[in-house]
Amino acid sequence: MRFCSTKTYGHNIGLSCAFRQWRADSHCRLLHGYALAFKFVFEARELDHRNWVVDFGGLKSLKQQLELAFDHATIVASDDPELAWFQEAERRGIARVIVTDGTGCERFAEFAYNLAASWLERSDYADRVVIRSVEVMEHGANSAIVERERRTVIKETALGGPSWDELYEAVKQNIRDMHARGLLRV
Repeated sequence: MRFCSTKTYGHNIGLSCAFRQWRADSHCRLLHGYALAFKFVFEARELDHRNWVVDFGGLKSLKQQLELAFDHATIVASDDPELAWFQEAERRGIARVIVTDGTGCERFAEFAYNLAASWLERSDYADRVVIRSVEVMEHGANSAIVERERRTVIKETALGGPSWDELYEAVKQNIRDMHARGLLRV
């Protein structure tokens, strides 16, 4: 038997970011933004001593990491031909720019999945719980879901792909640098 629990950070939380799909032929190529919502599904074969998959109150640090990555951020793909323009906006204190491998709901869901999986590995749940899926919603009509690959063994430790820990650390360093330069007030 598998148990699942979900944690949702809705649009009302205010994880508002701007981005663009510079490769799109549609209006999505233009800078636009959303108050993103995130839904995490945690899975375990066994409940803990409280009969929980995870303690929802213990997820505050995961929420803080989402805030660092998405709240009042302009997210730009590293291969965007206008990257220098966005970096100049950050230099001028007009935007808090986060440079990533790609933008859009699918990439944000991938980032949040890997962020949560990395967070989970460092938590007390690491030996019992995995991230089953993460859904990122732009609004009520558009969302993307990333799911873990199904395996016969539920305890999976390898994240695969690029190191999102490194990206997360870079995001934190970027915020510290902006704060030190007086571009960000916390």
